[in-house]
Amino acid sequence: MRRRDALGIGIGGLLGVAAGVATASETVRPAPKPPARTHVVVIDPGHGGRDPGAIGVRGTHEKDVVLDIALSAAQRLAGRRGLTVRLTRTEDQFLPLDDRREFASAARASLFVSIHADSAPNREARGLSAYTLSEAPTDGFAKALADRENAADGGGGPSRPLPPRIAAILNDYVRNQTLARALRVKVALIEGADRLGLPLLENPKRSANFAVLRAPDVPSLLIETGFLSNPQDEARLRDPAQRRRVADFLADQIARTLAGPIFI
Repeated sequence: MRRRDALGIGIGGLLGVAAGVATASETVRPAPKPPARTHVVVIDPGHGGRDPGAIGVRGTHEKDVVLDIALSAAQRLAGRRGLTVRLTRTEDQFLPLDDRREFASAARASLFVSIHADSAPNREARGLSAYTLSEAPTDGFAKALADRENAADGGGGPSRPLPPRIAAILNDYVRNQTLARALRVKVALIEGADRLGLPLLENPKRSANFAVLRAPDVPSLLIETGFLSNPQDEARLRDPAQRRRVADFLADQIARTLAGPIFI
């Protein structure tokens, strides 16, 4: 599978002193400032390949909608200083949930965002919503979504053990910090969507035990951009201009959040 970085950050070399001897005429220069931190964000278009995800009444496939949104968001983020973007997939390809999560951990991501457009437990549900990890779901709606997503691997068995490098450094403090950051990003994202006037699900800040969010060292969110089970959401997500609007919002909010105090 091909992996593409949206940008790379380089560091210049050091100046030498001729013959290693300083002279009285040389000006003492201040030490160079340390390079600004580069954040890695991993964007994960849900489903793909043999797994179409939700299918709308008009035949819209979730895997296609979210890939288009993810590619547009990555393109908007490309070139932002101090930010590297990676995608778990860039084409119509199936990836197990463990592979998606482990990709973010291996990349030492500052943030992992999994993008979806599922079927809701009821057809009336519509609008954008954001989810963080919790073993105890906020409600039956969130639990139903997590159960559906976790079954995407074909039954949703137990996750693979953590890689030794990650298991060795983890403790309760790291886990708590990871979740605290994810929760703050979730709040900021929903507040930003509300200010922009994007349609929001009732109680749009929820949590459940999504397998793809279980990386204990990476703040992780799952974003439902809408629900293809709702005719209005399906019509909106079929519109390229509306998908681009969602992608632009996600990219701008991700960049703003990673530049803010949460990730300093």
